[in-house]
This record gives sequence, C-alpha cells and structure tokens, in this order.
Amino acid sequence: MTRIGIISDTHGLLRAEVKPFLQSCDHILHAGDFGDEAIYKELCSISQLTSVRGNIDYELWTMKLPHKERIVIENKTFFILHNIEHLDIDPVAAGIDVVVSGHTHRPELVTKKGVQYLNPGSIGPERQSLPITYAEVIISGEEFTIDFREVN
Repeated sequence: MTRIGIISDTHGLLRAEVKPFLQSCDHILHAGDFGDEAIYKELCSISQLTSVRGNIDYELWTMKLPHKERIVIENKTFFILHNIEHLDIDPVAAGIDVVVSGHTHRPELVTKKGVQYLNPGSIGPERQSLPITYAEVIISGEEFTIDFREVN
C-alpha cells in the first residue's frame, strides 16, 4: 500500500493539524503556491516531495520548481500543475490517471473520460469561507482511492 498526501496553496502556512498525516505518507504532491521556502524545506524533510510552482511562487528559490510535472507512483500516472486552465496536454492521450491542480482553493474531484481531476483545496490561510482541505490517495495493487480530509 502507498499513501500519497496531496496539498496545495499553503501560502506560507503549513498547519500543525496536517503534519501528522503528511508524516504518514510515502509521497507528498504539492500543487503550488508555497509562499515560503521554509514550507518547501519542511515538506522535503517529511517525505518524498514532488511539487510545482504556483502564481505566487516568484522568489529566486522557486525558479528550480517546474510549472508542470508528470510522475508515476506505483501504477498511477499523475500530472501536476497549479492552475487547471494552463493544462495544455490531452490527459487521455498522455496516459494520465490523475491531474492534480490547485489555485482555486476549492476541493474538487471530477472524472472525465476516465481521468480523475483533483484539486485538494487549500491548507493555507482561510479564504472566502472555503474549507481547509487536503487529499489522501491510497494505491494498493490495482485498488485506487481518493478521499478528502478537512481541518476543523
């Protein structure tokens, strides 16, 4: 079994309530808008991290982060970008199982033509009365689940 923590839009805040979950993950995917290099470094120290740059990530340290990233974990292919409006590939033709994005701070999971489109929401500062959320992906053989978690 592989556990993946999917987060986005930390905006300079890595909530203490989320850290125990992230420490239990085999891999963390961050869909951009770190807001602080300390968060990037902390996530790297917690688990294997794959991340992209968001629209607020413009400091020098963020220049090493790609705008888009493709990664295979177990038997699933993930494509990560910050803003879904910048998706410039056909995920079906590219063999993508899950497109991960952030930017809107709204948790969402939609399936189109067999591809899962996942926005984990935001674990950063509260915004527009939106919930503070992140996602958990479990891969166990051919079994594959995506669940949202909310910070209360």
